[in-house]
Amino acid sequence: MYTNAPRAEPNGGRKSTGAPLAVLATAFSLALFGLMIEGMARTVFDNGMDFDLEMWKYARDLKRVSAEPAIAHEHVPNSSGVFMGVPVSINSIGLRNREVGPVADGTTRVMMLGDSLTFGWGVKEEDTPSRLLEMVLNGGTTGARTYEVINTGVGNYNTQMEVAYFMTNGFKLEPDVVVLNYFINDAESTPRRHQVGWGEYSQAYVILASAIDKVSRIFLGRADWKGYYRGLYEDGQPGWAEGQEAIRRLASFCRGRDIKLVVVNYPELHELKNYPFPEVTGAVETLARDEGVPFLDLRPSIEDLVPETLWVSPSDAHPNRIANERFAAAIAGTLERSYPTLFAETGSVAKVQP
Repeated sequence: MYTNAPRAEPNGGRKSTGAPLAVLATAFSLALFGLMIEGMARTVFDNGMDFDLEMWKYARDLKRVSAEPAIAHEHVPNSSGVFMGVPVSINSIGLRNREVGPVADGTTRVMMLGDSLTFGWGVKEEDTPSRLLEMVLNGGTTGARTYEVINTGVGNYNTQMEVAYFMTNGFKLEPDVVVLNYFINDAESTPRRHQVGWGEYSQAYVILASAIDKVSRIFLGRADWKGYYRGLYEDGQPGWAEGQEAIRRLASFCRGRDIKLVVVNYPELHELKNYPFPEVTGAVETLARDEGVPFLDLRPSIEDLVPETLWVSPSDAHPNRIANERFAAAIAGTLERSYPTLFAETGSVAKVQP
């Protein structure tokens, strides 16, 4: 029978406190479990040499969102840290380079544009391609002219970002020559930071995401590294189209200011003798030649070596000092042959074959 009398409460009309306590206990347990997992990630799994974790720390500690949307992110000036066991210092204008002043009399200034390979991920500052190139150029000097090489590389940059940096800030440093250092993943689209999430604070999250990615590639049919790289250059891919346009803009910008330009292609260091991406190298070379820009493929300079001997670590195929020494010599030779009036005093460099 219907009645408008109040429903009887359990426990003699007293409201139960069990449910809220259970929710609090569950939340507390989950939080404690999360803290334990995070603690394990930071103490057990973090040996200072895990690529994904170290790159995450680098982005967290040394980068900030750029005020220029086309650049996306940039180094924090005057920041520093240790990544992959290597100290990294950023100067007052956001470069992994000594402080840059006005161009001295009798000096030819070379600017290296690039990503983590140019930055020198996993190697000391003196072992970066830029510093080794400077050493090679000055080592053969027969006259009063000296050579200065500026490293503007930033990890996770693509060609569009590198060109945007140069056309916004880099050109103000008055380089005589620009070297655009190209790697196969430079055809990726520009990364955008949409919101702050767990990935910016939790090492456990980074480890889990990395593990899921590896498992999905092995067991769930996601493209392996070869398929991924080839996919960047398929018809209709926006990153490659934007990268090509960026190279054309850079070439035009440099021509208008009488700045010499060279495009250098860095090989993927897993397979060198039967290189899996000759069509990508060919596409970059064709683009450079169409713009009247000297082109250098660095693979011949290291293809006689075992790939693993060129890596910064057994799990990280960024080039080490051995590779960068070969690269620097090849770049120096190309600079002299392409622009002899600027590099005539480098002496023995002309004998170096790329």
